[in-house]
Amino acid sequence: MNHNVIINVIDVDNEEQHNDVINDSDEELLDVKTNLESEDNSLHTFWGHVGPVQAVACDYSNAGLIASGSEDDLVYLWQVGSEDLHLKLQGHTDTVSSLEFSHDGCLLASGGYDGIVNIWESSTGTLKHKLEGPSGTVEWLQWHPKGHLVLAGSDDFTAWLWNADEGTSMQVFHGHSGPVTCGGFTPDGKLICTGSEDESLRVWNPRSGETVHVVQGRHFHCGIITCVGFTDDSSIAMVGAQDAKASLVKIQTGEVVGSFTEHLDAVTCGSILSPMPFAATGDLDGRLMIWDMHTFAVRNICEHEGEVLQCLWSQESQLVYSGCADGKVRVWDHRTGACERVFHGHTDRIQSLAVAQNGRIVISGSDDCSCRVFEV
Repeated sequence: MNHNVIINVIDVDNEEQHNDVINDSDEELLDVKTNLESEDNSLHTFWGHVGPVQAVACDYSNAGLIASGSEDDLVYLWQVGSEDLHLKLQGHTDTVSSLEFSHDGCLLASGGYDGIVNIWESSTGTLKHKLEGPSGTVEWLQWHPKGHLVLAGSDDFTAWLWNADEGTSMQVFHGHSGPVTCGGFTPDGKLICTGSEDESLRVWNPRSGETVHVVQGRHFHCGIITCVGFTDDSSIAMVGAQDAKASLVKIQTGEVVGSFTEHLDAVTCGSILSPMPFAATGDLDGRLMIWDMHTFAVRNICEHEGEVLQCLWSQESQLVYSGCADGKVRVWDHRTGACERVFHGHTDRIQSLAVAQNGRIVISGSDDCSCRVFEV
C-alpha cells in the first residue's frame, strides 16, 4: 500500500495551463466542458477532477471552503468563487466515496473504496492520520457532533469508530450480515445507528461497542436499507429502503412506530425538518415526497424528470434541495410543493449535495466530473 501523500497547489486561473492538464489526463473531460448545455446558471464551477465526483462537503465554520472527492482517487480543497488556490490531496488508491468536515472545521475526513479513512488538516491539506481497519470499501462516514471522533461503515459488514486526534481505533461494530450502507451518530452523540443490506437497523452503544437494539422483520423493511436520518432530539430515526418504504423507529426502544408507504420505487435518500414533524424522501421513480411524521399523510409530491438521488432540507431557509439523475438541482417549497428554482449546468447525474451559508448556497458533485456552486 502506497502511503505517500502529495499536496499540490494548482493555479487554474491560467486557462491554457488548465486545459493542458485535462488533455494529458482525460481528453473526454475537455469535451464535456466545451459541450455543456447552453443554459448554465451556476455561480462557480470547479473542474479539478478527471473522474465522476462522488462526494462534496462544506466547512460550516468557513463558508467558502469546499471539499470534493472523485473516482480519480483525489480530494480537492477549494474556495467558492476563487480561481487562485486549490489544494490537491493525494492519499487514496481508489475512489473517494465520502467526505465530511469536523464540527469545528479543523479536520476533514475522507473515506475511500481502498478501505482507508484519511484525516486531513483542513487549513493546510496536511495528512494527519491514515486510519485503517476495514477490509472492504468505506461506504460512508460521519463525525461525532461535538468531538474529533469519526465513524465509518464498510461493505465488509462492519462499522468502525476512531479517535481522529490520536489516529487510534476505539470500536469495531460487528453484527450485520451484509454491507453497512448508511448510518451515523444521533444528534446528541450518545448512540450510533447503522443500516445494512441485511435489511436491518442496529442501534449501538459507542462506548462499549455493544448492540442496543436490532430492528428487522416484515414490520420493518424487506429490502436493502439505503438511508437513515434523525430528529434533532435524537428520539426518532427515519429509515429508507429499497422496498419503497420509509419507517420511523424509536431509538431508545427499537420500536417501529409506523411506515410511509406512498413511494412507487426504491427510496434513495431522506431528510428531516426539525422541529416541525416533516420528512422528505426521494425515490427512483422521480418523486420527492413531503410527508407528516405524525400522521404519515402526504403533504406534497415533487415530480422530477429522473431518479431522485440526493435530498437535503435546510433548517434555516425551510427549503428542500434535490439532486437528480437528469443532472439538475432543484429547490422546493415544502409548504406548497412548488419548485422554486431549477439549476442547470451539469450534464450527468448528481451524486452529492451540500448546502452552505444558511441555505443560500448549494454545492453539487456530478458524474460529469465537475462541482458546481449555485446561489439560491
